[in-house]
Amino acid sequence: MTDPQSLSIAIIGAGPGGYAAAFLAADLGVKVTLIDPEVNPGGVCLYRGCIPSKALLHVAKLIEESEQSKNWGIEFAKPQIDLARLRAWKEGVVKKLTGGLGILSKQRHVEYIQGTAEFESSNTLRITKADRTEVILSFHRVIIASGSRPAVIPSLKVDSPRLMDSTGALKLEDVPGSLLVVGGGYIGLELGSVYAALGTRVTVVEMLSGLLPGADRDLVLPLHKRLEKLFETILPNTTVSSLKDEGHGIRATFEGPDLKERDKIFDRVLVSVGRKPNSEIAGLRNTQVKVGPRGFIEVNHQLQTADPSIYAIGDVVGEPMLAHKASHEGRTAVEAIAGHKVAFEPNAIPAVVFTDPEVAWCGLTETEAQKENREVTVARFPWAASGRAVTLDRPDGLTKLIVDPKSERVLGVGIVGTGAGELIAEGVLAIEMGALAKDVALTIHPHPTLSETIMESAEVFYGTSTDIYRPRRT
Repeated sequence: MTDPQSLSIAIIGAGPGGYAAAFLAADLGVKVTLIDPEVNPGGVCLYRGCIPSKALLHVAKLIEESEQSKNWGIEFAKPQIDLARLRAWKEGVVKKLTGGLGILSKQRHVEYIQGTAEFESSNTLRITKADRTEVILSFHRVIIASGSRPAVIPSLKVDSPRLMDSTGALKLEDVPGSLLVVGGGYIGLELGSVYAALGTRVTVVEMLSGLLPGADRDLVLPLHKRLEKLFETILPNTTVSSLKDEGHGIRATFEGPDLKERDKIFDRVLVSVGRKPNSEIAGLRNTQVKVGPRGFIEVNHQLQTADPSIYAIGDVVGEPMLAHKASHEGRTAVEAIAGHKVAFEPNAIPAVVFTDPEVAWCGLTETEAQKENREVTVARFPWAASGRAVTLDRPDGLTKLIVDPKSERVLGVGIVGTGAGELIAEGVLAIEMGALAKDVALTIHPHPTLSETIMESAEVFYGTSTDIYRPRRT
């Protein structure tokens, strides 16, 4: 095994993958240099992604719940929104977390360089610091954690301040009267929900037949129904053929069946059609690293590239582009460099859409099982039968288990409903531990909670659920 204290590692990119790798490496005694353009670690997730969007989604949920409280006999006045204070609060959350990571870097004696890196060779980097000075440093190993950026549609590129990507939308410069969201994926739906809650009339265009193409349809349905009330229009099977800035707004031209309007003017347009890996790293040609046709850096199960000295993690190595995946890959790469016998081979990576209701899933999905002609049993528990969901006035949720009918192993879990993102981790653990549906059913869950719906889904598999009737499984 390699002596960690004899190693030096450079990590390009200080997002959730990069700083997780840096901190573990430092904990193992490795000399670490972390390089990123920002003042503190955090990356896109903390500065322009996961964290600011969730802060704004929390506000959106509060506004929606204050409206829903009319059902309970409580009415609030229409909220007065101070946009400057809202932006300041969001930015304060970001500053607190990134500042905390800066402190953790110093406590761990990680050398943090604010700047950019270029490969001189497999082990040598030319680093351009924020003050424009350059330094050339050599390392035993390098980890690329350069992340991703919003994808663009060339035909929809318009030189207009009214056109936004996810980064621009999170700046929350104003609350436009109308907003077109191009793309019905999780980023577009999350940001569209924020603007709609603040008072914007939101239209969502999705080229496929339904929202959240990667999720099972029964999980998407409750969200779709709620968004139909929140948004002005949802247009599936529709594309935007052109955008034109007409001064007082952007005119969008649509193509699709059964359209009532072929074009419409919007105050702002958000293009949210996925993300693209940042694999165009300066000097990468001076190494043996290979980049695939979709722009992802090719790695093995230890996250090692075709160049033995270079590893890569996170968005830049492939789907799913999720912060928690990047963090675990970063830790795996560091352990591999330290000589530990490890591999990144998860059985389940949770995905969460932080809309209202939230949608979360892990492991095998029902859609994937159908495509693979794989025999599974789907055990669904509707939240209308959950006492806790009813007390929250949110009975529109659903929890389901994807179970192997022969071995009775839990292969996948899907949840839609308030707090689904907090519940899905139990499903991940069940899959990773090879749990049987019986293990889940026999695990005593607290009452009344939404977590009970996972237990009751397992009981549905056996036909013994207390709160709904299904024929008993023989």
